[in-house]
Amino acid sequence: MLDGHNSTAVGPNSTATDANMKLGEFKVHATDGNARRATLMTAHGPVQTPVFMAVGTKATVKAMTPEELKDCGTQVVLGNTYHLHLRPGEKTIARMGGLHKFMNWHGPILTDSGGFQVFSLSQLRNMTEEGVEFRSHLDGAKHFISPEKSMEIQMDLGSDIIMAFDECLKYPATDEEIEKSMALTYRWLLRSQAAMTRKESLLFGIVQGGLSLKHRLKSMEQICSVDLPGYALGGFSVGEPMHLMHALLPDVAPRMPANKPRYLMGVGTPTDLIIAIDSGVDMFDCVMPTRVARNGTIYTWNGKVSIKRSEYKEDPSALDPECDCYTCKNYSKAYLRHMFMSGEILGSRLNTIHNIHFYMKVMEKAREAIAEGRWAEYRDFCLTRFAKKDS
Repeated sequence: MLDGHNSTAVGPNSTATDANMKLGEFKVHATDGNARRATLMTAHGPVQTPVFMAVGTKATVKAMTPEELKDCGTQVVLGNTYHLHLRPGEKTIARMGGLHKFMNWHGPILTDSGGFQVFSLSQLRNMTEEGVEFRSHLDGAKHFISPEKSMEIQMDLGSDIIMAFDECLKYPATDEEIEKSMALTYRWLLRSQAAMTRKESLLFGIVQGGLSLKHRLKSMEQICSVDLPGYALGGFSVGEPMHLMHALLPDVAPRMPANKPRYLMGVGTPTDLIIAIDSGVDMFDCVMPTRVARNGTIYTWNGKVSIKRSEYKEDPSALDPECDCYTCKNYSKAYLRHMFMSGEILGSRLNTIHNIHFYMKVMEKAREAIAEGRWAEYRDFCLTRFAKKDS
């Protein structure tokens, strides 16, 4: 190992200490700059970080089976509390044996609190200190979610990682709005903690504060004063220019507790992930790789590919010559373009398989690079490669 490189003998996907870890324990095995290689123990096994969590909003990662997710290297799937509460309902899922059994995913599951979706319904909601009343986007029926109700839903789902109920502000917001929201989020965290009784689940608090360093640090002080298994950065990727988030992260993430996982919610592109890992973030989720795949956009080690471009009509090559996913090993760009232009479901599936595999491979190689003390080299390689595009 390089001089000054703090590391134990550890590979990208497992550690010798995993079997001895306790529920909720977080072990940092190596650091390289602010980047961290660590393990978080959940009730459904260890999570190797940095990690990207595939978004399974309605108990499915769109277009993929659990077996395919596993084959792609997925460790954690994220479920959406708001959507699962509305349909089929957490009580139904509980009677079916919990979310893991219901969706046949036996690895760790993280569920969000429902706050982001509820606050997106700006014309359909009414917020008080107690919680939020809103109308379902499905049928207009009235519902109410409080910190206590959010915890109840997530506990019924049987989540491994439960997110505290918070207020996610729109962008832009005034200082007064930010401060009021931060205070409410802190009070709701205390209520979430009091209501969270499921011992197998880990509760994470959420730091807010918009794009103001002053407010972020104040919110961090409040939220991290509550001893929890992990902490998240919320309120990013809500319409703000991403370069502003990139500029703020190096001043925020490294100041979060060093002995707890740091989770950046709802972010992002491969470039976003690399920049955030460089700032000390451990966990990520985003619909980006699956959503853009269905629209014909593919992430590769040579930048983005838009599969609908006419130049691929008779291109026999794979999407990415450096990729060993099922799609790249078996199908040409020409075929994938034909699938997309024909509106065939298989096209969405094959594109999604590749994008998820690519994201997981970016994370795996990040874990390797940090453990081996060559993070800066890998970071610069990725940022250069990912900036390329086919137009």
